[in-house]
Amino acid sequence: MSSHPSVVARVQVGTSRGRGRGVFATAPIAAGEVIERSPVIAIPKKHWKHIEKTVLGDYAFDWGRDLEDVAIVLGYGMIYNHSPRPNARFDFKLREKIYEFIALRDIAPGEEIFTNYNGDPTDQSPLWFEKARA
Repeated sequence: MSSHPSVVARVQVGTSRGRGRGVFATAPIAAGEVIERSPVIAIPKKHWKHIEKTVLGDYAFDWGRDLEDVAIVLGYGMIYNHSPRPNARFDFKLREKIYEFIALRDIAPGEEIFTNYNGDPTDQSPLWFEKARA
């Protein structure tokens, strides 16, 4: 059994203004606390060309020792929205086959939880969907 059980019971999916769905806190979440531990379906690089052309291509996460593969993140993992000023971060655990979502600061009930899709919470590089809107 994991020492960091999922706290999914303290988050829920709701409507995010201008973004469709998002993940929201239903109870206080402290800085540094694990928000969710999401299992993944790993997709080898050789299969990516088939997935990339589908809607799942926009939701795949980097995966693998050298980020050579991708993963479909289950749970609420694929529903967290992007922000260049996130209140949470994500990290993957290869051996456990999970992505962890961790609070960067205290998150209040009702607040939407955002990650930076670049992986590094401070990375301000434009993303594929931001370039498409420009």
